[in-house]
Amino acid sequence: MGKLTTHILDTAHGMPAAGVAIKLTRREEHGSTPLTQVITNADGRCDAPLLEGADFIAGSYELVFAIGDYFAAKSAEAAAEPPFLNDVVIRFGVAQAHEHYHVPLLVSPYGYSTYRGS
Repeated sequence: MGKLTTHILDTAHGMPAAGVAIKLTRREEHGSTPLTQVITNADGRCDAPLLEGADFIAGSYELVFAIGDYFAAKSAEAAAEPPFLNDVVIRFGVAQAHEHYHVPLLVSPYGYSTYRGS
């Protein structure tokens, strides 16, 4: 059974990013459908998969991570207005919905990277 998970690591502080708001939407030809909103736990993860089972279907998705708010709460330097990074948006496709798609985010106030994890 397929599922979608994520994990955020704060590379500037060398720790999981706890308390980050995440929004997930399914992107469609004429707009998008909001699916869920969550906050990361102390391990920088969500307490449950973002999607799984029959709700996890092939298609295009978008994750929006509220990174600006997270770093503003961590340090005055990152609280500059406007922040260099505010919302980090990752758009990705799911071709094989029976598989586990893990979308980790490695982030600092000035850059980020992602990949399809396991």
